[in-house]
Amino acid sequence: MTIQKSGTKLGVIGAGGVGSATAYAAAIRGSADEIVIYDIADKLAEAEALDIAHGTMFAHEAEVTGGGDIELLRDCDLIIITAGARQKPGQPRLELVDANVKIFQSMLPKVMEVAPQAILMIVTNPCDVMAVVAQKITGLPTERCFASGTVLDSSRLRWLIAQKAEVSIRSVHANVVGEHGDSEFPVWSAANIGMVPLDEWKANGELVFTEEVKAQIAEDAMRAAYKVIEGKGATNYAIGISGARIAEAILRDEHAVLNVSTQLRGKYGVEGEAAVSLPSVVSRQGVLRVLDVPMTEAEIDKLRASAKAIDDVIQGVDLS
Repeated sequence: MTIQKSGTKLGVIGAGGVGSATAYAAAIRGSADEIVIYDIADKLAEAEALDIAHGTMFAHEAEVTGGGDIELLRDCDLIIITAGARQKPGQPRLELVDANVKIFQSMLPKVMEVAPQAILMIVTNPCDVMAVVAQKITGLPTERCFASGTVLDSSRLRWLIAQKAEVSIRSVHANVVGEHGDSEFPVWSAANIGMVPLDEWKANGELVFTEEVKAQIAEDAMRAAYKVIEGKGATNYAIGISGARIAEAILRDEHAVLNVSTQLRGKYGVEGEAAVSLPSVVSRQGVLRVLDVPMTEAEIDKLRASAKAIDDVIQGVDLS
């Protein structure tokens, strides 16, 4: 029997915890027909790929390889970049910029030589800043060079809401926007559970999501990564599966709405070069468009402040 394949090829740069989890999730979910892991630590990349490949009998029958040869990435449709300095316990993501800029300057020109048509998705933190850095280094259009953004943060928020409301996470509709970091925030004005506005959700006749409860949930969602890092040194599983989900939207041309991070260019009055997360249509071409999300004036002010925090860092980046 001949197995029909669509020929989608996913590259993952970085064989550390995030990169290996991303490749593993992609293999389990069937995100791509071919998955390659590239890392200058060639033996680690080869070993991680072998470990995943040995289990493909029980998952999607993808071809999984890894190593330190940049040729592995040739003709990739999508490349997910996870390589970079590791965030320390309690360290803001924006502090990682200098080290990761140097890594990108060394790596990305070589990547573009072998995969000039690839879409780049940046997971390396601070991902919003690094997406703009990557775009400047590669010259790719912003729709083909973006960050994973607050896709995971929104999942964390929905999980917390679902726990509080005692409902399935799939019935919760709520999004975190802005920076993937300390200035992110939930759009509470649009949050709902099964079409019931969150502010009207009741249990035993009492409103569940008071201002105090929402403030605590927002804080817990934003601090979630710090809690995981404090306990185990890094986050990897959740961001891995989030990255695989975004990959599917691209490689399957889904036109899915996901909170990826891309440059707004004046939208909502946001000035500067900042890439921030808002619900966006994601397809085989990358980010097709950023949606016009109804928000209150207070929420728009928060979005602008979040964008400014990112742009301030971008303006201090030296790419010479």
